Parts: sequence; structure tokens; C-alpha cells
Amino acid sequence: MIAERGPVDPRVSVVIPCHTMDRWHLLVRAVESVQSQCPQPAEIVVVVDNNEELYRRACQELKTVTVLANRFARGVSGNRNTGVLHTRTPIVAMLDDDARARPGWLANLIDPFSDASVVGTGGVAIPEWETARPRWFPDELLWTVGGSFVETSSVSGPIRNVWSIAMAVRREAFDAVGGFQVGFTKVGRLPRPEDTDLCVRVTQQCGGRWVCTPAAIVDHHVSAERATLRYLLSRCFQEGRGKVGIGRRFRGKVDLRPEWTYLTRVVPRAVLRGLATTLRGGGISGLAQSAAVIAAILAAALGAISEIVFGSSAAQNAVRLAEPADR
Repeated sequence: MIAERGPVDPRVSVVIPCHTMDRWHLLVRAVESVQSQCPQPAEIVVVVDNNEELYRRACQELKTVTVLANRFARGVSGNRNTGVLHTRTPIVAMLDDDARARPGWLANLIDPFSDASVVGTGGVAIPEWETARPRWFPDELLWTVGGSFVETSSVSGPIRNVWSIAMAVRREAFDAVGGFQVGFTKVGRLPRPEDTDLCVRVTQQCGGRWVCTPAAIVDHHVSAERATLRYLLSRCFQEGRGKVGIGRRFRGKVDLRPEWTYLTRVVPRAVLRGLATTLRGGGISGLAQSAAVIAAILAAALGAISEIVFGSSAAQNAVRLAEPADR
């Protein structure tokens, strides 16, 4: 357990990881959205992951922020750790380079820290589609493109984990657990739930609560590539692998009630709603949404089986096959 916490210190830094020139305009947008927050952060830290061209451009053009190169192994975990270790504020917030913070995001994100039992907070991500949202894409699968599902994110309160796309954490708790695990991270097209891993470790080792703050909203860019069935199935496959990886890391001592609720309540309701929509004359889109949910769950199940059977060796092969690729 970390020492008893006193009143919240409002000083906060914001870390923004990045890795590709393809998202330069989104990175600039992310930085500008943080600069316009009230209160303004003590420091904005942009961390570049193994991309010399991007690092040089960021140093040259992002004059009002701190620009660093990832000091750890390739991957977003090391990228974020680099930024957090540089900061000196008692609270550190994080924002992905393809997300834009809405007004009030930072103030709402740090407000719960006035409660000494709160170790971290997470906001809500609203998908910002580059192309039209597919009619077959149901709300229940928004998490696959980095969007929040309204049913689980519209009410503030304790939560097992938050997303690093838009989160804040007490620096002392982050340091106490050694930050994000560099060996359990998103690399190339291989996603890993490194944010879930961090939240669980903080709760288990430091105590305290993570809370959802629905008023802390970011708009998350969804590229045309991600608005495809192929991406959806790939993402769900890797999510299944990641959940097994989490269970293995904590030797089964992790609360899986959120996943159980999703599978036993959210998924069946989504399937039935889609079928009902079509039967009521709502067109084929309802049936397509039901089919998408079923396909997504099957892909996740296959991913879980793959992780159980092949384990870390499969993950290493996936990383090699994915390089170089967009994360």
C-alpha cells in the first residue's frame, strides 16, 4: 500500500505518445486540444516511438511542448513510461495522438482526485469516423475502434480499469507498480490490454479506486481501415488473446465480471435487438448488426484458444509479421 494520500494537488502533466508520420495532423490536433484546456497542464510531453523523422519534425514544429524519444523497447507502454518518468507533477494524464480532448476534459478528469481513495480516472471516447459509420456496426462493438459503449460509460463511479486513450493516474501509484509493462504492450498490429494490466496492478498493490468520469470526453479518430469487417474480426481475435494473457499474468486473480456481464447480458441483447429491428421492417441492417456481434464473439473465442494453445510464442511471431505496421 502507498502512503495515505492528502488533499489533491491540482498540478497535472499530459503525456501524448505517437509513432507514425501518417497521423501528424492528428497529433497536432491532440496537442492543440490539450493546450486549450482550463486549467492548462503544467507540461505537455510528446513521446515518439522509434521514428526519427517524426521526432525531428515534432522538435522543430511543436515548440511549446516537451518532445522526447522512447527510451524503452518499441511499443506504446515504453512510450508512455518515458513521458511519465519525465514529469514532476503528482497527477499525470494521458491522451492518444489520434484523440482530441473536448473542453473540460482535463478539469473533469482530475476532479475526482479530491477523494483520497481515487488512484486513477478515465474519460469517455466518442468515435469520430473518417468515413461513414457502417450500418452493420452496432454500439456494443464500439470498443473495437476505441469508442466507449454508452451503457458502461455514462454513469460515473468505480470501475475495474480505464483506457489509456484518455486517463489520469496518481504519479506515486504509477511509480509504485513500475508503470506500464514494456513486455506486455501494443506493438505493430498486435494489441495488448496494457492499460487493464496497469489498472489491476495498481489496485492490487496500492489499493484505491479507479473511477469513470463521463464528462471527460475525447473524440477518437477512426480511420477508414478500421471501419471494415476484416479489422473488426482481427481486433476481436487479439482481444481474446489479450484477455487470456491478463488471466495468465495474474494467475486467475483478476475480476472478470465486466467480461462476464458483457457476454451474458450485452451480447444477447444486441443480437436480439438486431433481429427484432429486421423483423419489424427496419431493413437488413439489424440482421447485419446481429451477425457482426456473433462473428466478433467467435473471433474473440478463437483468439483466446490460440493464446491458450500457443501462448507467448504466437505473440512474438505476430509482432514480427506485423512490422512495420500502424499501431
